[in-house]
Amino acid sequence: MRAAVFHEPNKPLVIEEVETPKVGSSDLKVKIAACGVCNTDLHYIDHGVPTFKKPPIILGHEASGVVEEVGFKAKNFKVGDRVLIPPVFSCGYCENCRLGRENICMNMVMLGNHVDGAFAEYVCVPAKDVQHLPKELPLEESCVISDAISTPYHAVKNRAQVRPGDSVVVFGCGGVGINVVQMAAACGASVIAVDISDYKLDMARKLGADYTINSAAKTEKELLKEIRERTGGGADISIEAIGNPKTIELASASIKAGGRHCQVGYSPHDAVLNAGRLMFREIEIIGSLGCRPVDYPKIIEMVRTGKIQLLPVVTHRFKLQDINQAFDLMRKGEALRSIVLL
Repeated sequence: MRAAVFHEPNKPLVIEEVETPKVGSSDLKVKIAACGVCNTDLHYIDHGVPTFKKPPIILGHEASGVVEEVGFKAKNFKVGDRVLIPPVFSCGYCENCRLGRENICMNMVMLGNHVDGAFAEYVCVPAKDVQHLPKELPLEESCVISDAISTPYHAVKNRAQVRPGDSVVVFGCGGVGINVVQMAAACGASVIAVDISDYKLDMARKLGADYTINSAAKTEKELLKEIRERTGGGADISIEAIGNPKTIELASASIKAGGRHCQVGYSPHDAVLNAGRLMFREIEIIGSLGCRPVDYPKIIEMVRTGKIQLLPVVTHRFKLQDINQAFDLMRKGEALRSIVLL
C-alpha cells in the first residue's frame, strides 16, 4: 500500500510502498478515505518532538474510512461500514480508564505516534474504539471530527464546564481553536475570539463568536483592557488553543476572580503564572487532552444535526502525493484544517 512515511525531523514525508497491515482478531481493517493534517504532526516534523515509535513511522491520527475486513472477535461492524477512527486507543483496565477518563489512559496507544498512522491507504485498529458514521455525513470531511472537533468538545463541556450565559474568551482560531469557538457558542456562551488573522476571526464570527479581537496591533495591556470591558471585569472562562507561553499567560490573566482557564494548546515550554493572583482570586487552571470514547456519539450527532458545522472548517484538500504542501500551508497559517484524501 502507499503511505507517507516520516523518517527524520526537518525532512519532508516520503511517499513509499509499504506492507499492508494484517487485521488482528479484535481489529478492523479500514480503507482510509481521508486523514486530517494536525499541528501534532508538525511538532514531530518541524520541532523535534519525538514519536514513541522510532522513525520510520507513518503519521496521521485523524481518519475516516470504510471497513474492509473484520477480525473474528470484533463486534458490531461489517464490511462496508463507514467509520470514524479516534486518535487514541485506551486499554480499558488502568485506573483512569476505570474512572471513565480513557482520554488519559496510562497505556494509551496513539495512531501516528505509538503505531503507524493513517497517512496510508489502510490501517488496522481496535474495533472497540471505532465509531460508526451516519450516512448523512460526508465520509472524507468527517475525518476531522476525530480530533479537531472532539478535542474542543471535551475541553468546552467536560473540562472548562461551559454553561449557557458564560463569557468565554478563546485565544487562537486555528484548526482546533475555531471549533472551541463553535462548541462554546453551541453551549450558549458569549464568545470572544482572539487571533492575529482577520481571515480566521471572520470565520470565528461566522461560527458563533459574538466579538473578535485582532491582537496583532495591540499591546498586552490594551488587549486585556478590551476583554475586561467586554465582559464586565473579566471572562468567566478562558481557553488557550495555541500552545504559546505568552498567550497562556494572557489567557489566564483575562478571566475574572473565580474564573477558570482551560489549556488545550501544547507547548514544551514553561509559562509564567502569578501565584498570588491564583490564590487571592481563586483562579482555576485546568488541562484538557483529547476526548473520551463515550462522548463521540454525542459529537457526531451534533454534527449530523447541524449544531456544529463541519464543511466550513475543512478549508483545503490534498492528494496523498501532495501531503507536504499541506504542511507548508499549515506553516504559513493559511489553513483551518486540511485533509489528505486517500
